[in-house]
Amino acid sequence: MPKGKKKGGKGRVSQPPSDEEYDTADNVSTASVLSEEHNSIPEEDGVDEASAQENFEDKLKECIEGILQKSAQGRKLCLEGLIKALSKKCISEFLHNRKMTVSDCLVKCIKKGKGDEQALAAQCLSLMCVQLGLDLEEEVQANKPQLLATMTDNSAAVKGRAECALTLGICHFLACSDIDDVMKTMDALEGVFRLSYRKGDKSIPNLNPEMCRLHAAALSAWSLLLSIAPPFLVNKLVESHIGKLPDLLLSNDVELRITAGETIALMYELAREGDEEFEGDDIDTLIDTLKTLATDSQKYRAKKERRQQRSSFRDILRTVEEGDSPENCVKFGKENFLIDSWVKQNQYDALCLALTSGIYQHLQDNILVREVFGLGEPLLPTAPGSSSKPSKWERAHYNAAVFKARTKVRSKHRDKRTAMINGD
Repeated sequence: MPKGKKKGGKGRVSQPPSDEEYDTADNVSTASVLSEEHNSIPEEDGVDEASAQENFEDKLKECIEGILQKSAQGRKLCLEGLIKALSKKCISEFLHNRKMTVSDCLVKCIKKGKGDEQALAAQCLSLMCVQLGLDLEEEVQANKPQLLATMTDNSAAVKGRAECALTLGICHFLACSDIDDVMKTMDALEGVFRLSYRKGDKSIPNLNPEMCRLHAAALSAWSLLLSIAPPFLVNKLVESHIGKLPDLLLSNDVELRITAGETIALMYELAREGDEEFEGDDIDTLIDTLKTLATDSQKYRAKKERRQQRSSFRDILRTVEEGDSPENCVKFGKENFLIDSWVKQNQYDALCLALTSGIYQHLQDNILVREVFGLGEPLLPTAPGSSSKPSKWERAHYNAAVFKARTKVRSKHRDKRTAMINGD
């Protein structure tokens, strides 16, 4: 029931989630050295920079070799080091000649590992897709059966299953060109989150928080693939799901409620690109539900949870009721770009989830990520000594000139006031 063209929602600066800090033993230095090498500042002559890069790559090779060691704790430490390297630095050239070896090692960890190890290996695989994109398509197709098997395995740890669902979404978003394969993956993801739909007697399934987060991850991956679906598939999916997804708004888990709401908003946005008057099956009931969630003040919910929910559902309600879209500004380095649709917001959130705080570095340097958001070629690095930031000497003289000019203006103003008082 849109009242007009998109007006743009409340502006805000999007922030990605922060990294998790991993505690490692003193005698295991691979992961920590990777972080130190990345954060080191090269000397102007370039010698130390080349040395640091060589040392970084050596440690990265150690991480890759250590993924298949016998010690489960050692494997996890190497996976953590690999995640830090992949998220913080663009190393596509380094990975290109090793992609088959690395992806095979990661799939073995997913197949034979438990819980945390499965989740870390799946996260590494999604980060490889962010680095290589379509260059990794063959490996993604080869690894897909294991990711699907783990995601749907009820005996596997829920944490690993959820990460496999997210990895399926990222990999098919960035490294799959076959729309039929994308549709099959979306069907598999729906097979996971549909368990949160209302039962035949209209009751809400009573699921534990871990299962709710698994369903939220599967729905998030599903909506990411929906954001790149062709119009004919969008119409089909909207028609078949617009009446079911509101069931998830009644979930006891805030993450699942918000993910469902954002997916509904995405569906309305996409459907209205072809039909501006699209309203869905029962828009009045949906709007009432969204209004309740946007103003929820139930005391049994945590304050942070209520605040997060109200903020999200205000934007969702504006999209469904008025046709407005969110409007967020993302700033990185010397650049920024505007997120002015649920499609962009959905894609940015997915990449933030994969890259954590490394999103800023990849927005600057990763050609694939820049293509997703239409940012063009990466900016050329500023030459040493040619920074656009004024020097300390320039700032001091500028401030002195401003102070002098301000003093003159105020002195004249005071002289006029004195003359007026004396005249009286």
